[in-house]
Amino acid sequence: MTPAIVVPRRFNGPPDSGNGGYTCGLVAGLVDSGVAEVSLRSPPPLETPLAVERDADGIRVHDGERLVAEGRAASLDLDPPPPLDPDEAADASRAGFELWDGPHPFRTCVVCGPDREAGDGYRIFPGRVSDCERFAADWTPDPSLADDEGLVRPECVWGALDCPTSAPVANFGEGPAMVLARLTASIERPVPVDGRYALLSWPIEVDGRKRHAGAALFDADGELLAHSRALWIELRR
Repeated sequence: MTPAIVVPRRFNGPPDSGNGGYTCGLVAGLVDSGVAEVSLRSPPPLETPLAVERDADGIRVHDGERLVAEGRAASLDLDPPPPLDPDEAADASRAGFELWDGPHPFRTCVVCGPDREAGDGYRIFPGRVSDCERFAADWTPDPSLADDEGLVRPECVWGALDCPTSAPVANFGEGPAMVLARLTASIERPVPVDGRYALLSWPIEVDGRKRHAGAALFDADGELLAHSRALWIELRR
């Protein structure tokens, strides 16, 4: 029997539910594949043991009778843009911070919430790169995100690959909030917790309330460490 998974309160997205990327990363850790696709079916509760079921199609996670998430092996066909170094990404992030410090719908989100203190939240705030469609932010992981080998835990890397994908397709206060519906990700190389990184994100497709975008995590030498494709759903008015 597969043990239950729990989303700690620290790793919230909306105030009373789990950050989508972090939660997807927990589920992906149970999928026997280098690339996993995780679909969120309902808000993941915090500090609640979630039952895990396995079958030939993958993983299902329940809170009682309520389906929370489904995970399966997948493929990821993405062509990330050229990398930026962390200093360039930091410049973009500083220039775009007001987008995140303004009409943010979930100000205490562990990844992109402006009300989270450094060391507690990731404080990843992607800003537009020049006049193009790409967004970028720098990231220095807090040591508390590391495993016993000094590497950022995979579910925490998934968290970093989540919120940046919202930036290229978000309405930033000019319409309803968006929530993550599906995240497909691949961690190509370990992510040392003592590094400084650049996150790039870009739009893929907007289809009504459905918004697709990609993200990539690069080290200071421009090596691709991880990348993701996300589906966001704009909530109904």
